[in-house]
Amino acid sequence: MAKLEIPQEYLPPKNIQPEFLIPEEFKDTPTELNLADFFLDRHIREGRGNDIAVKLGDKNVTYAQLQEMVNRFGNALKDKGAKPGDRIGFRLVNSIEALVTIFAVWKIGAIPVPTSPLWSRTEVEFTVNDSEMKYFVVSKPLMDVVKEVKPNFRYGTKVIVIGGNPKEVKEEGDLVFEEMLEAGSDKLEPFILDEDDISVILYTSGTTGLPKGCVHLVRPLLIHAMMVNKYVWKLEPGDVIGGPAPVSFAAGLGTFAVIPWVAGATVSLIPKFTPQDMLETIQKHKITVLTGLPTAYRAMMNFPEFKNYDLSSVRLCTSGGDALGADTLKQWQDLTGMPIWEGLGTTELFHLITSNCMNDKPVPGSVGKPLPGVQARVVDEDGKDCKPKEMGSLLIKAPTGTLYWKPYADNGKLFKKQQESVVDGWNKVGDVVYATEDGNLFFVSREDDMIKTSGYRVVPQEIEEAICKHPAIKEAAVVGVPDPIKGQILKAFLVLKPGYSPSDDFFEELKEFLKKYIAIYKLPRAIAYVDSLPRTPTGKLLRRVLREAG
Repeated sequence: MAKLEIPQEYLPPKNIQPEFLIPEEFKDTPTELNLADFFLDRHIREGRGNDIAVKLGDKNVTYAQLQEMVNRFGNALKDKGAKPGDRIGFRLVNSIEALVTIFAVWKIGAIPVPTSPLWSRTEVEFTVNDSEMKYFVVSKPLMDVVKEVKPNFRYGTKVIVIGGNPKEVKEEGDLVFEEMLEAGSDKLEPFILDEDDISVILYTSGTTGLPKGCVHLVRPLLIHAMMVNKYVWKLEPGDVIGGPAPVSFAAGLGTFAVIPWVAGATVSLIPKFTPQDMLETIQKHKITVLTGLPTAYRAMMNFPEFKNYDLSSVRLCTSGGDALGADTLKQWQDLTGMPIWEGLGTTELFHLITSNCMNDKPVPGSVGKPLPGVQARVVDEDGKDCKPKEMGSLLIKAPTGTLYWKPYADNGKLFKKQQESVVDGWNKVGDVVYATEDGNLFFVSREDDMIKTSGYRVVPQEIEEAICKHPAIKEAAVVGVPDPIKGQILKAFLVLKPGYSPSDDFFEELKEFLKKYIAIYKLPRAIAYVDSLPRTPTGKLLRRVLREAG
């Protein structure tokens, strides 16, 4: 076991780091370990090598087969000079190669850095340089953006291409994943890390600017995964977990590369979400635990052939990342007979920190209660605890916590963010919520999204829900834009259903319609008609883009 050599200034100083809570039931979790060994090799040692680890289309990969690929690629990386502590990124769709990459990087003691396949050239260039990637594993179809920014890589990052013509790849100065996999030895000893070494750097989805690197430590990540599995998904060998979340984000990484592997379950992958592909995969792979954003559930329910698919294998449906809404919950339950158990998580805290699974049945509109091992407070602007049903800022203590990568860079911008995000050891999540007497939490809005107009605080989601009651509206988003008199006014961005046309008359009609549902001071004062709303790859609304559009 050796401590990773990470420059001290690449992590926040101890005095502004959060307090990490280690629940008593997980006190015996190893303090020296290798995540690939725990998640993969351990199951083979315990006799589960022939169990199915991954399902992708018609292909099944066993734990033993996956281990062999991981060992080969891990050895190939070492042969090319990769060392413990090196950052190795990937730009991949959900695939077997993505899991091989993650586990191989972990096994040699290096640090995986996921990047979204949908990121722009600016985001890719920034993340490669900010993390100081040594290698970048990229699918051939996703190479166009990478080629554009390769000349700007400041740390000699070498690109490993999956699926390309080997001759063409080499001519461009890149490495070939398949050749490395074939050349590597199938025996590889795991590099053992200390409990507070870095396990992964997850970059935020860019909803409030350029991505921010969020560091997660080895033992805290493992304990968090064990906690989520025990109290939410309850996965066991034989379970199959599936959903559309990309492994390039915290939700997808936790869902497909971390939590199921605590239990020895099976992962079902689809490269790209469509309602039809997801429904076919549930039926074909006999998924037992289905998880995804509310937008995915709505898309599946709106698919015309929804009722033709057999979902009887599913025992649990969970959701997070955006507000589910009582209507979606009821519609899904009416169609399937199953509830959707909502929860709340953040990239900074890695995965779920609350869940409706802590209740006997889902509480409509609630993100549930804190998981055992998580402490939550709702506080006002003075830091005092709010009364039940009083809106305030959510503070969390958990096994994981907010640690921003390179806080001193960019004139200390993230150092200030770190100071703002950790209050006396508590993680300031950045969500406005309220709690009821029974301990259930209700998400109101992101703090950055709250609109202040004429002295009133307005929640954009409330206005959007009212707008979407109008029969002409397909989607709506509301943001605050500057106003010299009111401070901010509400501007609505609308996607109309086919057959409806934008006009001044329609805007006036809409405002009259909204008076039935919201107060006059909450009415939109400006409007824009758009073909679609900007969203992250996981489906979260990018209000920042709308605010910048004015």
